[in-house]
Formats: sequence, structure tokens, C-alpha cells
Amino acid sequence: MTNEDFNGATKKGLSFLGKYEIKFRDKIVPHIPKYIETYHLTLLTIVWSTLIIIFAYLTKYSISWIWAISILILFQYITDLFDGAIGRYRKTGLVRWGYYMDHFLDFIFLSAIMIGYAFIIPNGFNFWLFSIFAIYSAFMINSFLYFSVKDEFKISFYGIGPTEIRISFIIINTIIYFSNLNNIIKTLPWICLITFLSLIFVIYQTQKEIWTIDMENKKKENLNYEKEEKTQYKIQN
Repeated sequence: MTNEDFNGATKKGLSFLGKYEIKFRDKIVPHIPKYIETYHLTLLTIVWSTLIIIFAYLTKYSISWIWAISILILFQYITDLFDGAIGRYRKTGLVRWGYYMDHFLDFIFLSAIMIGYAFIIPNGFNFWLFSIFAIYSAFMINSFLYFSVKDEFKISFYGIGPTEIRISFIIINTIIYFSNLNNIIKTLPWICLITFLSLIFVIYQTQKEIWTIDMENKKKENLNYEKEEKTQYKIQN
């Protein structure tokens, strides 16, 4: 099984910032030192995730630590942007390992962020955090299931992708620092509702696309079956 047979390293669809990311990435990749390997950048997500949980805990003593969380989100964006690009540019392989570890660690990173918010937001509102986490996780599962069905890895939907999600977390952190935490808490049900409705829309469109594929294949199979039946009938008569 060659890497040419595997489409997990090729992402379908661009987010709003996608074309700018590609230009930026392609300019920087040739200048990254050779001692930095693709797997180094992938595994750094473990470091960023661990530090996010630690710094989120420290916000109990000083909310200023939330800036450190935003910086770590930026760091994870940078390492995630360049890890696969380095491998493709240098042709160093690890395509399947990169797909597996990169996206598993993306889930770990998302989990770390939500655990971090659990330290920042009062306990009585953890239900909304868990709900938002479940919805974001459902988007990730949808991407993997879509890939298994169509052999196309799609992580951006209607212009919204991982980069835009990271930016939203940084914006939320900034609002938490400069605003009253109660204002953020009041928005949690609305954030949950909006993301849930977005999930329903994406799932509906995805299943509709897959349904169409199945129905077209079913028609082809029925036509082939009818042809075989006619052929058998002519032979027998």
C-alpha cells in the first residue's frame, strides 16, 4: 500500500483564510532548519496541550495567564500549519503516521482547551462547556466519516475551518480578560445553540451528498441486474 493511494494528506476545501495560509506556508517552509522534522512539529501539540491545562489552572490566581493560553493556541497553529508541509516539501514520508497522529492530537488539543475553560468558568456552567465540546467533536467525527466514505478529507465547511476556530478561542480569551466573566457565561447557551444548528446543517448536507451517491450506484446496479436478466432470458429462450 503506497502513499500515493492515500488521500488523507490532501485536504479538500478552503476556509476563508486558506489561500493566505498557503501563500504564507509556501514562503516559510523552504527556510525551516533541516534539523526540525515533521514529526517534531506534530508531537509539539502534546506540549502545547499540557501547558494550556497548567496555565488555565493558574488563571485561578491571575487571569493574566489567559494570554499565555492564547499564545499557545498560536504556537499550535504554527506547528500544525508546517508539520505536513515540511514532509511534502522534503518528501520525507510519514504520510499515514502524520494523518493519524496529527488529527488525534488535534482532538487532544481541543480537549485541553475545553478542560482549561472548565478551570476558568464557574462549575455551574460546565454543562454548556461539555455540550460545546461534544458539538466540536462531532464536526471532527463528521470529517473522518466523510473521508472514509468519499476518500476526501474535508476539514473546512462553508469557509469555517480549524484556523477560524482557533481565532475564535483567542477572541474569547481576549473578551474574558477585558470584560466581565459573567458576560461570557451568558453567551454560552447561544454559542451552544449556534454551533449545534451549524452541525445539523453540515450533517444534513453531508448525508444528502452521500445519499445521492448511493442512489446513483443503486440505479446502476439495478440497470446491470436488468441487463443480466434480459441476457439470461434470451439464452434460455
